[in-house]
Amino acid sequence: MNILLDLFLTFFKIGLFTIGGGYAMLPMIRQEVLAHGWMTLEEIVNFIAVSESTPGVFAVNISTYVGAETAGLPGALCCTFGVTLPSFIIISILAGGYEAFQESTIVKGIMSGLRPAVVGLIGAALFSVVKTVFLPDGLEINPGQFGVSLLVVVLSLLIRFKKKVHPIVVILLAAAIGIAAGYLGLLG
Repeated sequence: MNILLDLFLTFFKIGLFTIGGGYAMLPMIRQEVLAHGWMTLEEIVNFIAVSESTPGVFAVNISTYVGAETAGLPGALCCTFGVTLPSFIIISILAGGYEAFQESTIVKGIMSGLRPAVVGLIGAALFSVVKTVFLPDGLEINPGQFGVSLLVVVLSLLIRFKKKVHPIVVILLAAAIGIAAGYLGLLG
């Protein structure tokens, strides 16, 4: 199959079947991208970090990066269009009738069933990212990389929740620590 059509259809499927936004898409993105051999798990985690720290919608950012890495600008356009088109279609259809159905027992049941599933998907994605960040070589721990990652997590939590520092400051501080660790040779 043509790579551009494959990218579009894959990301259309991801956009169609994941409810809860970009983070809920992570398990499916990971599975599909690895299954197609478009990227390694480490590359996906790097793209997650870049997607999270750049402006814009996370799902659009990561799909654009995957497409660009796989097939250049045409790939980026196919993935971005593919992942956003289902939401556009569904919201266009539901917007007109939601008010009439929002009190429906069926709609309330669907929503109460979807919320925990979305939390579970986000938790699974978080676990996958944590595993890749802290244990990139399986059970073999690189002390420098583990220490730097742990330092960034602890500092981020402390300054974000204790001092109520803006998330942009946390992202910039984490980037600075990562750059310094790289120059000092702590990352392996």
